[in-house]
Amino acid sequence: MRISTKGRYALRIMVDLAEHNSGEFIRLKDISKRQKITLKYMEQIMPMLTRAGYVKSCRGNNGGYMLAGRPEDYSAGDILRVTEGSLEPVPCIGGGAGRCERQEECTANAFWEGLGRVIAEYVDSVSLSDLIKTEVEYYI
Repeated sequence: MRISTKGRYALRIMVDLAEHNSGEFIRLKDISKRQKITLKYMEQIMPMLTRAGYVKSCRGNNGGYMLAGRPEDYSAGDILRVTEGSLEPVPCIGGGAGRCERQEECTANAFWEGLGRVIAEYVDSVSLSDLIKTEVEYYI
């Protein structure tokens, strides 16, 4: 499993919004400058986060974006799934279009499902609140 730039940037944007969560809307230009992400790329990511209900947006002079909820309400897994879709390590266990016709007889299937569970448990156990703590912690 490889997280795309879009997923990594979405997480950085959400962390930035959490770190600067003052109850005021934050301009994309300010986030762009702090995170060194182009405005053009951010304009592709923000609608995804808005549609998911993770951020609120406002147009105009005092417009921008803010978290729709509290930092502890969002897990890294929630955010990554918005941009990446499934976080399954292989497409054959995710169901849907990538489901393998050999899944029932596959000897590695239990391994892939177990790895998928470990990934999900880990990314879902780390919140934005955890990520903005001043001390660096390892979530193992």
